[in-house]
Amino acid sequence: MREIFKNIKGDKAIWAVVGLLALFSFLPVYSASTNLVYVVGSGTTFGYLFKHAVLLLMGICVIYAVHKIPYRYFKGLSIIAMPIIILLLIYTLAQGTTIGGANASRWIQVPFVGITFQTSTLASIVLLIHVARYLAKIKDRQVTFKESVVPLWLPVFVVLMLILPANLSTTAIIFFMVLVLCFLGGYPWKYLMGIIGAGILGLTMFVLTAKAFPGLFPNRVDTWISRIESFADDEDTEADYQIEKAKIAIATGGIVGLGAGKSVMKNFLPQSSSDFIYAIIIEEYGLVGGLIMIFIYLLLLFRIVVVAHKSDSTFGKLVVIAAGLPIVFQAFINMAVAVELFPVTGQTLPLISSGGTSIWMTCLAIGIILSVSAKRQEELEQDEAAIENENPLDILSEQL
Repeated sequence: MREIFKNIKGDKAIWAVVGLLALFSFLPVYSASTNLVYVVGSGTTFGYLFKHAVLLLMGICVIYAVHKIPYRYFKGLSIIAMPIIILLLIYTLAQGTTIGGANASRWIQVPFVGITFQTSTLASIVLLIHVARYLAKIKDRQVTFKESVVPLWLPVFVVLMLILPANLSTTAIIFFMVLVLCFLGGYPWKYLMGIIGAGILGLTMFVLTAKAFPGLFPNRVDTWISRIESFADDEDTEADYQIEKAKIAIATGGIVGLGAGKSVMKNFLPQSSSDFIYAIIIEEYGLVGGLIMIFIYLLLLFRIVVVAHKSDSTFGKLVVIAAGLPIVFQAFINMAVAVELFPVTGQTLPLISSGGTSIWMTCLAIGIILSVSAKRQEELEQDEAAIENENPLDILSEQL
C-alpha cells in the first residue's frame, strides 16, 4: 500500500476530492437505481452498483495513467487527436445511436465490447487543449485575427458545428469555455467580440435551416425551443414534469433529509441517477448534503486555480484551466437545473452521476491537471535534493 501511495504524484487535495466524490457516489446511484429496476423493469440494483464500481475503477486507472504522462506531451497529442475527433464526430452525426429514449444521436457503439461512447465529451477536452496549446504559442507576441483563423478558430467552429445538431448545451458550454480560455490566455478581446457575433450568427442560421428543412435535424430545434419556453413560462411539458418532481424532492428533503436510500421521487424522475441526481441527494441528505456538495466542487475549483498558479509554463497554466474549469462549470449547471435556475440541459454531475463516458472523461481531465501538478512537485523535490547534497562550504563561498 505504501508503494502505491509513493507512486501517486500531484496535488493531494485533488486526489482527496476525487476519492471523496467517488465513494459518496455509490449511495445516490444505488438508491436511484431502484427506479430503473422496479419502475422501468431493467436489471438489478446490485448490477447497477457493480457497473458503477467498475466504471469508477476504470476512471481511477485513467487518472493514474494520465497523471504519469509529462503534460508537455499533450501539445503534440492534441494535434494528432484533432483530425481523429473530427472523424469520430462526423461518424456519430451520421451513425450515432440514442440512449434511454433521448431524441439525439450522441453516442457511438464501441465494437466487440458492447458499450456506448459519447464523442462530444472527448472532443471538448481535445479542443480545449488544442486552444491552450495555440494560446501558449502566441503568448509573447501580437497576433492578428487573420493569422489565428485557421490554426485556432477553424478547428473550434468545425467541432462545434458537428456537435450542435445533437447537443446544444454541450456546444454552448464548449464555446463559452473556449472564450474564457482565450480571454485568460491574452487573446485580444476585440477579436473575441467578433467571434461571439459569429457564433450567434451561426446558431441563428442553423435554427432557420432546421426550421426550413425539418427532415435534416428532426425534433432538435423544437426540443430546444420547448425547453426554453417551459423554463420561461408555466406551460406543462416533459421537462416541466422532471423539474416539478425535482423540486418536490428538494422540498421534501428539508434541512437534514429523509436518510440514505429513502428518496420517494427517485421512482418518478426519469433521470434520477444521472441528470437529476442532485435532487435525490438533497431529498435524502437535505440542505446540509446539498451545501456540502457545493463546497466540495468549490474546493476542487480552488485547488485547480492553485495548480494553475504554481505552474511555471504558460501551457501548464492554460491546460489546467482548460481541463478543470469545465468540470466545475458542468457541476454547477447540473445543480442549477435541479433547482430550476437553468433550463434542462442533460448535463451530468461529475464523478457522481452514473454513466461511463462522463466518468472517464472527467477522470481524463483530472489526470491532465495532476500531470501538471506532479511536474511542479517533481521540480521542487529535485531542488530540495540539490540543496541537501550541496556542500555547506560551497554555499558559504558563494555568499562571500
